[in-house]
Order: sequence, then C-alpha cells, then structure tokens
Amino acid sequence: MEEYINIGKIVATFGLNGELILQHKLAKKLTFKNVDAVFIEEVKGSFIPYFLVASKAKTVDETYIELEGIGTKEKAKKIIGKQTYLLETDFRRLAGKASPIAMIGYKVMEGTELLGNIEEIIEQPHQVLIRITYKGNEALIPLHAETLQSIDRKKGILYVTLPDGLLEIYG
Repeated sequence: MEEYINIGKIVATFGLNGELILQHKLAKKLTFKNVDAVFIEEVKGSFIPYFLVASKAKTVDETYIELEGIGTKEKAKKIIGKQTYLLETDFRRLAGKASPIAMIGYKVMEGTELLGNIEEIIEQPHQVLIRITYKGNEALIPLHAETLQSIDRKKGILYVTLPDGLLEIYG
C-alpha cells in the first residue's frame, strides 16, 4: 500500500467558484501536473481523495487549486485549515530536491549507527526538526550547522553528529 506524505494545508479560498490556496512545503512553483488527486485529512487519519480540476502556481510555497465537487466558496471554506497529502509517488516526483521535505524516508546515520528513517520534517521559523523512531520511541532531532554533517541524496542518507545525551532521553 502506498503511503501518504503531508505537503501542507489549505489556507484560504480564492474567487467565487470554490478555488483554494494550498500552502505547501515542496519548495518550488508547482502546478500539480500529472497528479490526479490530493488527499485531505478531514478527520484525523482519514485521507479523502479530491480530484484536481485545475491548478496554477502562485509562489514557491502556494498554489491555486480547483477540486472536483468544490464549486462554491461555501464548500471551499469547509476545508480551510485541513492538512493536505500526496501519494508518495506523486510527492517524490514533485518535491523540490533542495527542500527539507524531500528527505522524508531518508536513513539517519550517526557515524556507523543507523538511528532510523525520517518520518516527518517539522519546519519552524529558526530550525528544522526531523522525526524518527529511535529504539521504539519517537525522537526529534534538530538539523542545523552543528548537527548536519552531510546528505547523500543518491543513497538517501542523512549524516548527523548529535550533542552528547540527546538520544538518551528517547531510548
């Protein structure tokens, strides 16, 4: 079964015919070419497919989208604030190579130790956190100049050097 990858959320309506503004983390102007549907999490853990009628790039982090079945501003308002997902194959094809979100699924290594796979990228104003499962527990690792050693995009590996004691609180 294919996985869903969170790419952002619906932030506003646009126009009178139910068009929406999708704020995404894919780090490039995006038109969702060759994407049949986006998935909206109307209820936690439930991904409802909405078929794309049209899309137009607005900025590197916002796209205008028109969805089948959402033909009025009133219907569009009901999904404002909802998290939006793509199937993993669509996500891999569309994600900007330099965007942090493109590292979802990468292995995280410290020296020769595999810490886990990146499950989520949490972008905050002053730092990026990655979420992994370490020894059965959720762990958050900050990515910045001191912790990030290198990224092997071909092999899908992120190399880190973590502060002493950081992982002990999780494992």
